[in-house]
Amino acid sequence: MEKRKFSKEEKLKLIKEASEQGVSSTLEKYGIYPATFYSWKKKFDTMGEEGFRHGITPAHLKEIKRLEKENDLLKKLLAEKELEGRLKDELIKKKYAWARKKR
Repeated sequence: MEKRKFSKEEKLKLIKEASEQGVSSTLEKYGIYPATFYSWKKKFDTMGEEGFRHGITPAHLKEIKRLEKENDLLKKLLAEKELEGRLKDELIKKKYAWARKKR
């Protein structure tokens, strides 16, 4: 028996169909083992559609979200520093404008 690969959409459709028409009849229809089905269902219940992406676990998802928040914070800090530097340059130019006019 050859190994079939199901897309994310097919897995979602299969889970929905199993909840509507019954698990055993759906699994027989598609030739899927119960362990495989319940593994998909567990991933869907815990992480939603993102659970079907290869290699993503709740711990990885949590770490990715933490890193995204940290990245946003660092971007804001950098923008504030840039703005602060420009404001200081403008103040210095205004303060010593008389020195440039004498030249």
